[in-house]
Amino acid sequence: MADKNKKIVVLTGAGISAESGIKTFRDSDGLWENYHIQDVATPEAWKKDKALVTKFYNQRRSQLAEVKPNLGHLALVELEKYFDVTIITQNVDDLHERAGSKNVLHLHGELTKVRSTLDPTLVYHWGYKEVKIGDHCERGSQLRPHIVWFGESVPKMQEATNITEDCDIFVVVGTSMVVYPAAGLIDEVKPNNPKYVIDPQKPAIHLDKSTTFMAEPATIGVPNLVKELIEKYVN
Repeated sequence: MADKNKKIVVLTGAGISAESGIKTFRDSDGLWENYHIQDVATPEAWKKDKALVTKFYNQRRSQLAEVKPNLGHLALVELEKYFDVTIITQNVDDLHERAGSKNVLHLHGELTKVRSTLDPTLVYHWGYKEVKIGDHCERGSQLRPHIVWFGESVPKMQEATNITEDCDIFVVVGTSMVVYPAAGLIDEVKPNNPKYVIDPQKPAIHLDKSTTFMAEPATIGVPNLVKELIEKYVN
């Protein structure tokens, strides 16, 4: 039977989405779809050239509409049938939600949403359609991507920390653990609670004796781990 009292937190990064066909800027020396990060993903870039930044995220939205969740995403949905699962993702795509995950916290924003440049609390679901220069919020300011850019604070970091501190099992999938503050979440897990890291490359952090490293891509490692956890904890 399911153990809904056991809390599992899964931190996901670009690696899980890359297997669905979403490119990551770290694959190409700081270029993201042939754009320099500083030109499209910083507050300074927005101030300098709103049209370019808007075009870039329109392209990302269009690409997102064409891809689908993979076996890694779907395995996490299976995990929810047996445990209390929260996904904390560094990804801005909606593949976890489209796979069927119910409890997803986006640390770095969401590509399918936009917000007011005047009032950050005015957030709108936008879907996959284009944003145009001249698309304004109800207070008259240009809509911007609902994304946490480099150099901006991470508003949901404290919530993510609280959730992680309370978990029984912590799983990391598809992240190099070099982007802070998200990479620091693993240090918030209670001592001796089991941790699992799934990635083809060993992450750039020290893995203690309570951490199991699985050198596999998400589409293989996550289904394997989900099977293992169900066999271990579910009667």
